[in-house]
Amino acid sequence: MQESAPSLSAPPGAGILQRPYLLVTVGACALVFLAAFESLAVTTVMPVVSRELGGAGLYALAFAGPLATGVIGMVGAGNWSDRRGPVGPLLASVAVFALGLLVAGTAGTMWAVVAGRLVQGLGGGAMTVTLYVVVARVYPAVLHPRIFAAFSAAWVIPSLVGPFAAGLVAQLASWHWVFLGVVILVVPALAMLFPALRGVRSGSANGNGDANGNGSAPGQGDPVPWAPGRLAWAALAALAVLGLNLSAGLQVAGLQVGGPLVAGAAVVIALLAVKPLVPRGTLTARRGLPSVILIRGLVAAGFFGAEVYLPYLLVERYAFSPTFAGLTLTGGALAWAAASGVQSRLGGRMGSPAAVQIGSVMVLLAIALALVTTAFGWPAAVAIAGWVLAGGGMGLAYPRLSVMTLALSTPETEGFNSSAMSISDSLGGALALAATGIVFTAFTATAASFAGVFVLTAVIAAAAVAIAPRVAH
Repeated sequence: MQESAPSLSAPPGAGILQRPYLLVTVGACALVFLAAFESLAVTTVMPVVSRELGGAGLYALAFAGPLATGVIGMVGAGNWSDRRGPVGPLLASVAVFALGLLVAGTAGTMWAVVAGRLVQGLGGGAMTVTLYVVVARVYPAVLHPRIFAAFSAAWVIPSLVGPFAAGLVAQLASWHWVFLGVVILVVPALAMLFPALRGVRSGSANGNGDANGNGSAPGQGDPVPWAPGRLAWAALAALAVLGLNLSAGLQVAGLQVGGPLVAGAAVVIALLAVKPLVPRGTLTARRGLPSVILIRGLVAAGFFGAEVYLPYLLVERYAFSPTFAGLTLTGGALAWAAASGVQSRLGGRMGSPAAVQIGSVMVLLAIALALVTTAFGWPAAVAIAGWVLAGGGMGLAYPRLSVMTLALSTPETEGFNSSAMSISDSLGGALALAATGIVFTAFTATAASFAGVFVLTAVIAAAAVAIAPRVAH
């Protein structure tokens, strides 16, 4: 006899680290941890890989590629999860993720490394979406803030140990083991999820709402149809992401203006392509779920667009060593993890809309502090302290946006809406990084370049603050 899903049989006071959720919590967080560790570890060892394999020309593609293919994985996994439940897509996504690691880890050329990274991104994007659907099917709603806080911590903690561990592995063994070592750890992480996955139901039994979270659903018991059109749009969005990330310094007819032109065209294509991949009304900030999805992208764009340049600012303007400048991001990461834990313990005492609004304001204030530090030559400590504030804001907002996405979904739309949230996250960051790269290179003075970046990201963060009240349904 098939056992029931844990969410249906859990005792009222159970926590995410108590039976029957312990194994699935540890397994899911381990997968999130490994994905985050790999992302940070690759950043550390890629200069070594590029030098050894002579792949300087493919360096940017090694980072942009996984982000692009991840969009395709998100859409495919979301559709599959809505149609058949998350078990099949989760197993497939982990297998594809591991395959990409194997290809990259055994590569003898830079092209093979890039190919492995493309496959890895496809699996990683799909894995993110399916884990969200697993949360919806396994945990009761009251535990969602806690499990998403655990996901946040699992994503943040690698920023403390990932770069150092990856450098140590590359120095003592080989950069190949930075990829291959993760493959070994993926298997036990997935094995811990199996007891819960046996009882997970498919998502097409009840509820109403179409694939966009609106209107009527297929009749009760009818499977959600396959959506090849959405995969085509995802592929187009992926190409636009690649165009954005590769547009810096591009010349057309010998003119440097080629990069901005290509980036502008890629932004338009990305927005057109993403429209069928998110709930209707997302790009116009319709109240409720559409605004939740949009805020996710805006907050990601503001935060990550500014974060990339903060260590650069400290090295260039304040003569920090790269290691010491990197500790700034560690402070933000610790604050992110701490705030995630705080919001999970507050539970219903802090409503999700309030947490999102407060978090968005904190991110805006932090970017503003970085801007005034740059513009007026204030001590570096101001910007560093501000980034701790930004991390706290992300720790408040991110888990609650995930909670709201699932709360506003039906079983038929959990996969679609989870993929929409992940796509908004990825595209928001990609758009911001491309735009800030263009702004940074547009100025001849270093101070103006940094100021321009922080002005742009502050405008994006201000848009998130303005739209945040609309997440309340």
